Amino acid sequence: METIQEPSRDLPIISEVDVCVLGGSCTGVFAAVRAARRGLRVAIVEKSNRFGGVATNGLVCIWHNDLDDHYEKQIIAGLSLETVDRLKKRDAVLVRDQNPNARYVMNTEELTIELDGLIRENNIEPWLHTFYCRPIMGEDNHIDAVLVENKNGRGAIRAQVFIDATGDGDLAKDCAYPFSVRKDLQPPTTCAKIAGLEGIDMRTFYNEHREEFDVPKDAGWNCTIPNGGLVRLFAETHVFGANVADAREWTSAEMEGRRHIRAMMDMVRKHLPERKKDLCLLDLCSSIGTRETRRFRAAYQLTEKDLLYGKRFDDAIANGTYRVDIHYPEGGGHIFRYLDGREVSIRHDERVWSRWRPEGEETAPFYQIPYRTMVRRECPNLIMAGRMIDADPGAYGAIRVMITMNQTGEAAGEAAALICNNPAPAAEVDPQKLRQALSEGGSIML
Repeated sequence: METIQEPSRDLPIISEVDVCVLGGSCTGVFAAVRAARRGLRVAIVEKSNRFGGVATNGLVCIWHNDLDDHYEKQIIAGLSLETVDRLKKRDAVLVRDQNPNARYVMNTEELTIELDGLIRENNIEPWLHTFYCRPIMGEDNHIDAVLVENKNGRGAIRAQVFIDATGDGDLAKDCAYPFSVRKDLQPPTTCAKIAGLEGIDMRTFYNEHREEFDVPKDAGWNCTIPNGGLVRLFAETHVFGANVADAREWTSAEMEGRRHIRAMMDMVRKHLPERKKDLCLLDLCSSIGTRETRRFRAAYQLTEKDLLYGKRFDDAIANGTYRVDIHYPEGGGHIFRYLDGREVSIRHDERVWSRWRPEGEETAPFYQIPYRTMVRRECPNLIMAGRMIDADPGAYGAIRVMITMNQTGEAAGEAAALICNNPAPAAEVDPQKLRQALSEGGSIML
């Protein structure tokens, strides 16, 4: 590859804080809030125009179950439920009892504004429309600062602790953390809010007409929106074979996903012409909904066996019940493995049920994520939070959902506060002190 030399230059330090969070998803915001509530100076860097990540830019309006697998015990609380309570005041969330698929269905635009409120109320320094560039490393692989770029040019943010909540692990990659990208990545989805498609079995309708519109065989889902009337959120297609941690593939996937939405609507216009007058595309996601890219090696790798058998950890910082959910790399559909021992392969209208565990055995009511999946000894002031943490493919298929990943953000924020107040490498944070801090902040530690 031909290269060009960039001239060296002195850059301004645009911010000096205790904690810098890269990535403004709910996971990143919750990390920032937790650290700020401990009295720390916190900056958060987000490349888009809003906070919330896949929940807002991606339009994915669902947070899954916060109860155990028997719907008897609360296992998740903290900032996720604090945010739900804020949305309830504006009738901006639907709460569904005993629904493992969609316990909370949110208005994503109202969520955007609530996250702004959390940032302001906790005196967090926000940097929107700001791109992370690279780290500035000091002695012993310590991150001294990160370089960012925005409309004001390039500058540095200096901090004691850095939290990588970028999803793709952009900072961890530049700090030489080992990672893998699976050949069969779970494909991303372009979401859209559309009126006029109510009553149509879109999965069947789409596949009946897909060849005419040159789109792949597929299967997805859709759901209502709080107070949305006839508007529904559609996540009916995938962009297969895309690694959106690669700039070219990400660009191509964004455009291809939007083409799928157009094709889906054109099918209705052509084959159900009586529906044309009510058909309206109201919103497209501003960023494709990524399911999987890089996953990094940490001090511990969470396994599918750990998860399905409910292994308990002395450094557990998150709980969950969402099933193993692995989207097939082509053709649509997915495989589910439930904590109660059931397994189902879903491809379009075909469901094949089996069991991964013999019937009659005692099953786990929930699973846990240990703090060790978020840190390595090689970089003493870096904590990972979100979907890049260390998990094998099966475990990852379960823990990747937002209500579970939100908890890793809260743990990262509290761990950062412990490090700032009593300097130590991130990998050596006392797990009992961390769990105590999380509990004091409203999280449920089991």
